[in-house]
Amino acid sequence: MSNKDQDTLANPAGVIRRRGLLKCMAWAGTGVLWTLGGGVASSALISSAKAAGPAASSLSFVQISDSHIGFNKAANQNVTGTLKIAIDKINAGRAGMKQPDFMIHTGDITQSSKPAEFDTAAEVIKGAKAGQVFYVPGEHDFSLDDGEQYKQRFGKGTLGNGWYSHDYKGVHFVGLNNCVQVDAMGNLGADQLAWLKADLGGLSASTPVVVFAHIPLWMVYEKWGWGTQDGETALSYMKRFGSVTVLNGHIHQIVQKVEGNVSFHTAMSTAFPQPAPGTAPGPGPMAVPAGKLESVLGVTDVKVVRGHSHLAVVDSSLAEAV
Repeated sequence: MSNKDQDTLANPAGVIRRRGLLKCMAWAGTGVLWTLGGGVASSALISSAKAAGPAASSLSFVQISDSHIGFNKAANQNVTGTLKIAIDKINAGRAGMKQPDFMIHTGDITQSSKPAEFDTAAEVIKGAKAGQVFYVPGEHDFSLDDGEQYKQRFGKGTLGNGWYSHDYKGVHFVGLNNCVQVDAMGNLGADQLAWLKADLGGLSASTPVVVFAHIPLWMVYEKWGWGTQDGETALSYMKRFGSVTVLNGHIHQIVQKVEGNVSFHTAMSTAFPQPAPGTAPGPGPMAVPAGKLESVLGVTDVKVVRGHSHLAVVDSSLAEAV
């Protein structure tokens, strides 16, 4: 990538500009494929996996987010259908390549945490050829019953209100619940923070760490509550590691940032977009022109290189039909 391209995509704070990232990109029906080799993470939209994904890697996994099953308004009257498109792309986009080791869903599986919504989501997601699925909840998954349905279905074996960790092929994965909110902000709480500190405390600084939660752990846009009130405390426990990747959802658009050895990525939704920070009176479902929701897709290849200050981002139109 040229210096000119980097200047267009990234501001001085290291935050990738939404205009550059979303050029020719999909509003819905997409997921993110992540690969890790030697502790270095790379990502690409599922649609581009055959072109941009490594032929072989030590570990790869898929991220989807914000399915909002049960939503039925102008922005998308068939969220089940666009979730199915995402699953189809996960399956078709991996043709001829090593299958992902697993998939993660970064929350808001449902719109209102009703049993039928969880049933529908589970039925669609089980069609993914991506191995085991790991979940963290969004605020919509806790809205009806303080997360009881979520915990019974997707949170078995987790601690507290749904946090946990596991190791896979030398990478330490941490799933957090920051959707028990304070006002509009995300919140982890003292118990979860104490657990996180202890969980990370026993690891070598050379261990690659992947952290995933629904609401961004870093402050994307405070006015809209797009951040986690005690996220800085959590992130302070991660600064000593050589490679940390933080994955979130919630804001329904790609925003990326790198601080030292910590890289941040918020994923697109499979349901509907939200406006860019500050471009509307407030956050919420945003309708797109007729025919664009399912058909306007794009390709983004993101490389995370340890020791570099910015992500290398290349985006182009999706020329390949699945």
